[in-house]
Amino acid sequence: MIGLFLGENDLPIEILKKLEKKNINYFIIDLTKKNKFKKKKNCFFINIGKFGEILKLIKSKKCKKVIFAGNIIKPNISKLKLDLKGLFYITRVIKASKLGDAAILKVLIKILSENKIKVIKLNTFNPELTLNKGIYTKTKPTLFEKEGIVQGIKELKKINSHNHTQAVIIRDNKIISRETRKGTKVMIKSVTKSKIKKGILIKLPKTKQDLRVDLPTIGIDTFKDCNEVGIKGIVVKSNQNIILNKEACIKYANQNKLFLIAI
Repeated sequence: MIGLFLGENDLPIEILKKLEKKNINYFIIDLTKKNKFKKKKNCFFINIGKFGEILKLIKSKKCKKVIFAGNIIKPNISKLKLDLKGLFYITRVIKASKLGDAAILKVLIKILSENKIKVIKLNTFNPELTLNKGIYTKTKPTLFEKEGIVQGIKELKKINSHNHTQAVIIRDNKIISRETRKGTKVMIKSVTKSKIKKGILIKLPKTKQDLRVDLPTIGIDTFKDCNEVGIKGIVVKSNQNIILNKEACIKYANQNKLFLIAI
């Protein structure tokens, strides 16, 4: 029995499809705003502040392993309904919430570990969601662009060792935009088309990122956003970035002469 902490976006849907195809038993702790998975079997819509109820549920299912998947939105601490366990752990959650969503996830993982519950990689059953090293499109970067990518990766690693940045856009070997807490889409949309045209999107895991629960994700909308403003290609990390609807993404990239590289 696998426990699933599921949030927003399409990633949880892909994981559920694979588990059902393999006939693997699971139950869901739905952490979405509107109980998105209520029609699924064994779905429990539990306030994240009710740690006692969550732990009791996991143990009642004789579950030793859980997966976190999807965008788990930072809770409004003041509105959380707490049980006794929640009261015990809440100060740790409040402290983590000041550092962002990733920090909250780390606290949740720590709490589960203290209760002998192991968090496994979110792509454990879906290795096809990541890419092996290589170029996946007909269009390939020029030698000059390859040099820019190498430089861009170095600069991104320097940046994200200190904050939450997962992505940058480079052009002519220079970073022209950095991702903020608002995400990749907002970053792409915020740069003028004349400045961003022929740029390259590099999106990689942050330094010290917990790769069990927080893999950078792109999908067909990312490719469409890039194409709309004239970005030439996308660079991701092999075996560490989630690519949703991979076949559709590669097909779209080929149709629009974008490149996709896993380094």
